[in-house]
Amino acid sequence: MTSYAVRTATPADVDALLAFWAQAAEGTSITDDRDGVARLVAWDPEAVLIAHAASGPDAAAIAGTVIAGFDGWRCHLYRLAVDPARRRQGIGRLLLDAAEERFTRLGGRRGDAMVLDHNELGRSAWAAQGYAPEPQWTRWTKPLKA
Repeated sequence: MTSYAVRTATPADVDALLAFWAQAAEGTSITDDRDGVARLVAWDPEAVLIAHAASGPDAAAIAGTVIAGFDGWRCHLYRLAVDPARRRQGIGRLLLDAAEERFTRLGGRRGDAMVLDHNELGRSAWAAQGYAPEPQWTRWTKPLKA
């Protein structure tokens, strides 16, 4: 079985992240473009976590991702995605453990995750890690003009 490690994304990863999310993530976001991801990596260089094979010819390939954003008050999780060919190998758990360690180090108290209602696979993965929906909340959004 392959062992995996986690590293933070660099500006050189932006195109690979977008390509990975296009094939491994559920849904798209208004910020799923080169400028949006590059801005995130520049703003918070530790926010985008990438899982990869710890060694071997596959070590450069993205096996999974999560965005662990911290605004100084709340801990937000986005884009938990695992390569479909590598699912059920503990990669999601590894990424969430790394995200939660980051949050704890920064003084965070609770992680919250954005999960599409229709994403049953994702909902199962989050539940397996101890996350649960809060039915009293509904996300409200408004696209901003550029």
